[in-house]
Amino acid sequence: MSMVKWRFFAGFLNSQAKWLNAMAAKGYRLTETGKLKYVFEGCEPGKYVYTVEYVGDRSFEEEENYKAFLEDMGYRVFYKNMNLDYSLGKVAFRPWADPGGKISTQRTTFNRELLIVEKEDDGTPFDLHTEAEDRIEYYKRRSYPWYYAVFLALLLGIIYWPNPFETALCGGLALLFALPVIIVELKIRKIRRETKLEE
Repeated sequence: MSMVKWRFFAGFLNSQAKWLNAMAAKGYRLTETGKLKYVFEGCEPGKYVYTVEYVGDRSFEEEENYKAFLEDMGYRVFYKNMNLDYSLGKVAFRPWADPGGKISTQRTTFNRELLIVEKEDDGTPFDLHTEAEDRIEYYKRRSYPWYYAVFLALLLGIIYWPNPFETALCGGLALLFALPVIIVELKIRKIRRETKLEE
């Protein structure tokens, strides 16, 4: 018998992965995803583990190839959205993305910015990026949208400079958008420190 849960995690990938792993520990395996919907079926508790991967900067072909690569490795893979856009005729411009992923439409990568990846728990940590350089590059790519958000908020603050309320609001948004950038930079520094310790 299936069970449906309704959740929205936006760009909080770690929170989504922790929740999915908590569900798996209770004996629920993911079978389907929707914009807000997660469908589970019963399974042996702790049999599966999950990770969530950001792929919103890739082209449609790159996403499909990466998904096929993961499935060839024996993983189950689900696409997931990072936003709740319910309009028709969707087009998104992603200036931070690879050349083929800069324009996203309903027929390509729109609302498919994340991959939920499942594997059977074999007792080893589930990390798709094991090499230090690969992890650093992945975290950098994850932070690019936030860099653009900070830039746009600061630009709006400059445009509204004579008006103190709008300028302060834009400055606050820039600080808010800078938090994920700072977190990513701290993770990258930690990886670099650990790599130097291992050498």
